[in-house]
Amino acid sequence: MNLYKLERLSHEREEAELLFPDRGIAIERIVSTGQASPEGFWYKQERDEWVALLQGKASLAWKNGRSLVMEAGDWVLIPAGEEHRVEETSQNPPCIWLAVHGKMC
Repeated sequence: MNLYKLERLSHEREEAELLFPDRGIAIERIVSTGQASPEGFWYKQERDEWVALLQGKASLAWKNGRSLVMEAGDWVLIPAGEEHRVEETSQNPPCIWLAVHGKMC
């Protein structure tokens, strides 16, 4: 498998693919092509999330007012329960994310 190979590139929706069975830690590849969180929607996850942007540009926002612009190679750790959202993702090139969900904090 190659993290950069984009066989089914959809501009309609974000694609998420679980890379390994979830046995307490989930590792997934996410491909975004201009998608963002719905207006007014905030993720509030039960597990910590470490996410790296492998390709593209994106911006994240937190309900507490924090924001982060990400470029290829940047990563962030989002503790469980921290409300956040995806403000924007690039279309060209598409965003390729690597996300790890589990107990890290």
